Amino acid sequence: MATFLYRLGRLAFRRRWYVTLLWVAVLAAVGFGAAKAPAAPDATNSMPGIESQKAFDLMEQRFPGTEADGATARIVFVAPDGQKITAADHRKAVDALVERAADGPQVASAVNPFQAKAVSKDATTAYATVTYKADADDLTDAAKHRLESAIEQARDTGLTVEVGGTALETQPSAGGSAEAIGIAIAAFVLLITFGSLAAAGLPLLTAILGVGVSMASIMALASAFGLSSTTGTLATMLGLACGIDYAVFIVSRYREERAKGHSPKEAAGLAAGTAGSAVVFAGLTVVIALAGLSVVGIPMLTKMGLAAAGAVVVGVLIALTLVPAVLGFWPNAVLSRRARRSGRIKEGGENNGGSRWARFVLRRPVPVLIASVVGLGALAIPVMDLQLGMPGAEAKPTSATERRAYDDLADGFGPGFNGPLTVVVDARNAENPKTAVRTIEKRIGATDGIVSVSPARFNSAGDTAVFSAIPSTSPTSERTVDLVKSIRADRPATEASTGAEFEVTGTTALNIDVAQKTQDALIPYLILVVGLAILLLMIVFRSVLVPVKAALGFLLSVLAALGSVVAVFQWGWGAGLLGVETTGPIMSMMPIFLVGIVFGLAMDYEVFLVARMREAYVHGDSPSQAIRTGFRYSARVVVAAALIMMAVFSGFIGAGESMIKMIGFGLAIAVLFDAFVVRMALVPAVLALLGKAAWWMPRWLDRILPRVDVEGEALSHRAAAPQATKDEAPSEARTEGEETRPDLTTV
Repeated sequence: MATFLYRLGRLAFRRRWYVTLLWVAVLAAVGFGAAKAPAAPDATNSMPGIESQKAFDLMEQRFPGTEADGATARIVFVAPDGQKITAADHRKAVDALVERAADGPQVASAVNPFQAKAVSKDATTAYATVTYKADADDLTDAAKHRLESAIEQARDTGLTVEVGGTALETQPSAGGSAEAIGIAIAAFVLLITFGSLAAAGLPLLTAILGVGVSMASIMALASAFGLSSTTGTLATMLGLACGIDYAVFIVSRYREERAKGHSPKEAAGLAAGTAGSAVVFAGLTVVIALAGLSVVGIPMLTKMGLAAAGAVVVGVLIALTLVPAVLGFWPNAVLSRRARRSGRIKEGGENNGGSRWARFVLRRPVPVLIASVVGLGALAIPVMDLQLGMPGAEAKPTSATERRAYDDLADGFGPGFNGPLTVVVDARNAENPKTAVRTIEKRIGATDGIVSVSPARFNSAGDTAVFSAIPSTSPTSERTVDLVKSIRADRPATEASTGAEFEVTGTTALNIDVAQKTQDALIPYLILVVGLAILLLMIVFRSVLVPVKAALGFLLSVLAALGSVVAVFQWGWGAGLLGVETTGPIMSMMPIFLVGIVFGLAMDYEVFLVARMREAYVHGDSPSQAIRTGFRYSARVVVAAALIMMAVFSGFIGAGESMIKMIGFGLAIAVLFDAFVVRMALVPAVLALLGKAAWWMPRWLDRILPRVDVEGEALSHRAAAPQATKDEAPSEARTEGEETRPDLTTV
């Protein structure tokens, strides 16, 4: 592989115009395809294999013509202190709002609270429900304006009026200015790391082009493969982050080879053959982690994972081809300003920060190892209290009308009113369907934890009924989870006595089922991803213990990160510092997201850092010297890559939505733990204690596994001396800019 990538890097450097124009043409082609492709479909929440989804599918089958996707607005009215919503003037204001909303465009129905008995027992709160014929994304501005105008008129009468539902729901921000600041910090880190605007800008430029190709491809294929507009969110984030990192490693190795006296073209080839090999296998680990999301069995998650994996593949291809091509245009521009001025190139000095840190760890491997494991283990303790769920309006900031409507309904009707359970009864096999449904209603209504049960509504055939059960606890309460499990546990006896079958669904039950589904899939997902990655790392490092150590270190960092998320977003420790107003369960998909994304990034750092150690060891260094060599050349770049990741992810902490804050915080803190504790401390400590045993592999296993020469052993003879005068004619060297700057010499 190293030889192939070496030749590819030299070819891209020499044929830079063709390579650059090819990528521009690819971007233009997929961009044209995206522009001509049908619009992306709306995101679907189909969750096959869970009871809630089966019940929903049964409702659609037995109640044909019911528009399940239409937007709704639940308008909540609260009378001033000491007054009743049923007072004549307040009632008049409510009636006027409902009438005005009912006359709006796209409205299917508007239910008056006084007719529907949607008034609290103390008569201080009421709510009206407006249902639309179109979903939220297809509502016209005129329809929204009509509703907003009616609400404002009601507020002018002195009533407190808030609105929940999907019709006027505000879309979450991905970070806004905070995210822009994160990208600016990433650029600053690159500038400090390389000391060159060109070296800092090149990874950003190529990564942005890669994200453009990936996103345009997703848009072009959206209609054919059912990709929603949200599918590209993860692809954008990881495509940008990984694209920057991979380009950084290629540029860094190019500068290092230039410091050894190699010509620009030879340095580009060697960078692609050595660092490029690490990029390929690092990219493969990320792809494995993302593609492995399909084992969860949630279509949306599968599509997001595959789309993001495609973006990472594009990032790898760009790093191996476009980066060397751009280096060919300005071979000296990526060198530091000092090198360009003095003509002396110096990379990876013997006594740089990485070397000093490696010597520190090698002198104290046991204390460093103990401190790392104990520290991460302590941070992981909160994971034992992990509660999964899907935060709703209660997780929004109090500045949002949806959150205020949620609170008003909870105050007026009880905490469980915001999360009713929908019970679907299939009475086809019952002797008397109506009697069977009434019996089920009574039994569920008598369940401890159920406040009330609504009258059942039958379909036209009279063999299926639907009714709602209101819990006494909030949708995110553990008691509500226990309640749903209790109802389902008592089902066999009820079905046996009535001859009818029933299932529990609704948003609350759906969230509970999804949480359980993702929790059940976490262990198989870990086994699949970690197992494949260990096998891949065995091929890379020709070692048994190094891949196992890498996987165990990742588990420590991801558990510590998940524990930190629980401490902040569930327990509330330091939540105010992040602007988190309400604590609650952790988003159901958060553990899967955290494991998948962070595993891929962690293996990136492992490959880039340890591959350099392996390269030094194969070329004759002792185990301890190989550790120092790896840190001397790679530590600074790995730290820079981690800081870039943290800066990009931290931008999401500035979002208004608690879930987005959670994702940003979780990813940023996980990168912090993995890069700076596991890779920079635990890894060298373990390798120092293992010595030569770290690179041991049974002979039979060594014969079975394919050899890919990631460390570039086949290129070692080329790295021994500069190649400009040996491999190239002087005219070619001048053409490539290799003899146009004789002031640049080797240190």
